[in-house]
Amino acid sequence: MSFIFYDIGLLIAFAIFVSVFLYTRKKNLRKEGLLLLYKATWGIRFIEKISKKYKKLWQVLAYVAIVVGYLLMAVMVYFFVKIVLIYLFSPDLVRAIKIPPLMPLIPYLPRVFNLDFLPPFYFIYWIIIIAIIAIPHELAHGIYSSLNKIKIKNTGFGFFPFFLPIFLAAFVEPDEEVMQKKSKFAQMSILASGTFANVLTALFFFGILWLFFSLAFSPAGVAFDSYSYSLIGTSAITMINNANYSNASYNETLALLDSELNEIEAGGQQYLISKNLFEDSRSKNSFEEGMILVYDDAPAIKNQLIGAITKINGTEITSKDVLIQELRNKEPGQQISIQTFTGEEYKEYDIILAADYENPERAVLGIGFINRQSSGVMGRIVNTLTMFREDNVYYRPAFGFSEFIYNLLWWIVLISISVALINMLPIGIFDGGRFFFLTIAGITGSEKIAKKAFVGMTILFLVLLALIMFFWAFSFL
Repeated sequence: MSFIFYDIGLLIAFAIFVSVFLYTRKKNLRKEGLLLLYKATWGIRFIEKISKKYKKLWQVLAYVAIVVGYLLMAVMVYFFVKIVLIYLFSPDLVRAIKIPPLMPLIPYLPRVFNLDFLPPFYFIYWIIIIAIIAIPHELAHGIYSSLNKIKIKNTGFGFFPFFLPIFLAAFVEPDEEVMQKKSKFAQMSILASGTFANVLTALFFFGILWLFFSLAFSPAGVAFDSYSYSLIGTSAITMINNANYSNASYNETLALLDSELNEIEAGGQQYLISKNLFEDSRSKNSFEEGMILVYDDAPAIKNQLIGAITKINGTEITSKDVLIQELRNKEPGQQISIQTFTGEEYKEYDIILAADYENPERAVLGIGFINRQSSGVMGRIVNTLTMFREDNVYYRPAFGFSEFIYNLLWWIVLISISVALINMLPIGIFDGGRFFFLTIAGITGSEKIAKKAFVGMTILFLVLLALIMFFWAFSFL
């Protein structure tokens, strides 16, 4: 919590600095829509110099940028359609996601929505990422504008003037009238270059992320996701907490359960269940269908084993394979010493292994692992970002700020990819809108048809966005 206080202090100090900076330079400000633009000529000479020096390289990359632009547009349209379908037809999933479909990137977003599966997102992350993403994006626009002999009027930064003026972006302002007279290829190369720069930024920092993780973390334990469990038929249950049981209703069964772990006998086997698990709505539905989810009567849950398993009988556990091999070498009834790390402290357990229900000669601890591989477009992106980390392995940081730096790099890559995708949406306010217009104009040979397609696509996306916002709000009623 102490770092958050420092971070909030930095946010306030930054907001005060920006306010004073803008107030003392009011002559350089102009209002454009919701933004205040601070105009300057910083960087124009640099842009012109670098565009001339590497002219052949930029000309080759123009083709790559346009192809990447089309790929990102196709992926984003597909992704948007998937989002619409989820928000319209999967209210349970929407409630679990929590975040509204239209949500600006703000500091502390995971904390605001209690998203434990995301790393923390501090203000200092936010301000660094804004610079890393916006500057190469706008620099690329400027390079290709200069390459195509389009005058750059201004460079600068944009601010939202509401509340505290901290939400900023960079911009390069080419001469729009001259730009629209250039060839469609020239215009498309300018539009796609910013997104392409974000893709290159993501690839560059992904390489740094991978290298940093390899140097700053080492495998030091295995974190399990759950205790082992089984699905049994309610008709097979004969006893609950040593009381005879036969075809009781849900409420009657609930009355037999204590708040702690409860013993269940079914089919001659012993199981355990907590009252909270039984009261879960999914468990209630399963009970009414004649089935119930229970924990296996195994050592892990009976000893309330928690944390990442770091050692067994002094042997360091660095992967699931090592853990499995250690347990295979043990026998049912054998006592073992287990050390775990909870993130705050190490815990020691003396546990007697049980026999497997199906193979009594095999010793079991009673822990389980969940498949963490996500599906869908963003799921694959997240999987790629963590491809160098083995699932369920706890990695010990080499120094105090390892996690802080790793999370910053992780956010840079994820947000760079997200910005690249969103910017290629074929609607008016993004580069993808004009990119789409030029594509239709090139295919049909008619700017009139292209304009109608552009307006129609923009309206369609806005209507769908409003619709999924409504269904997001409705899902919580």
